[in-house]
Amino acid sequence: MQNIKFSIIIPVYNRPKEIDELLASLVTQNFDAEFEVLVIEDGSSETCKAIVESYNSQLSNVSYHFKENSGAGASRNYGMQKALGNYFIILDSDVILHKNYLSEVKKALEENYTDAFGGPDAAHKSFTYLQKAINYSMTSVLTTGGIRGKKQAVGKFQPRSFNLGISKIAFEKTQGFSKMKNGEDIELTFRLWDNGFKTQLIDKAFVYHKRRSSIPQFYKQTFGFGTARPILNKKFPSTAKITYWFPSLFILGLALGIVLALFGNVYLISFYYLYFIALLLDAIFKNGIIVGFLAIFTSLTQFLGYGLGFLKTQFNNNN
Repeated sequence: MQNIKFSIIIPVYNRPKEIDELLASLVTQNFDAEFEVLVIEDGSSETCKAIVESYNSQLSNVSYHFKENSGAGASRNYGMQKALGNYFIILDSDVILHKNYLSEVKKALEENYTDAFGGPDAAHKSFTYLQKAINYSMTSVLTTGGIRGKKQAVGKFQPRSFNLGISKIAFEKTQGFSKMKNGEDIELTFRLWDNGFKTQLIDKAFVYHKRRSSIPQFYKQTFGFGTARPILNKKFPSTAKITYWFPSLFILGLALGIVLALFGNVYLISFYYLYFIALLLDAIFKNGIIVGFLAIFTSLTQFLGYGLGFLKTQFNNNN
């Protein structure tokens, strides 16, 4: 393994405040080696050029690049094509890094090198109650099975683009992200595997991920996730799992339970009642009362968005 030189790629679209917070967290890294930062402005009307340039004296190698709007995947590829390092770290603009992030990534890769990695996400203490509830819904064992932060066997973890690393060699072999609007990170993972590259979860390389700031935005995001999965299942049949149907079945079962309850049959709806009580208690224990109650709404939103998005594409693909 050659000496690792990190290039951090950050696509951004109309979010200058988030870039300021992310760059500030890069300034405070407990990391001795040099690294470069490339901020790729994806055709924004509200640019962050002035903010990026204000960090020239604090970050030894930070650059700003403006391009026409073409989506996050193309912007990441653009950044990797211009990067000088041999290992690329892809971050969403709405994350903040823990001070040991880069040191944990380097340590893990030196101990067990893979050509790609992913890291989990967490809620920062400064986040709003709703952001913490969304984070709970996206990471809890009771909602997603905890797969986004669960230690998986090396070689088969599916990194997500908000916190993803890929070697220059792997990027050049796969040509990076496809033109898919949703699920492009998972699609890249499958192509990495097909080309013989391994992936891993570096569980200590977590980021504080703000995600969406409203229920409608979160619904739109999860709906997009749901629409992508049947496309991936069709493109990579060996990766399809019955568990991908669970959110859709959950929503259909809830609707049926409500109808049956109106006619006096409460057995099915009782299951959902017990489930949400368990979810509420778990969320309260981990995040407090307010986040606990909000987590019920964010989890319902997640199931509804993903489930309906999945059914929409699944139905269309079969016609």
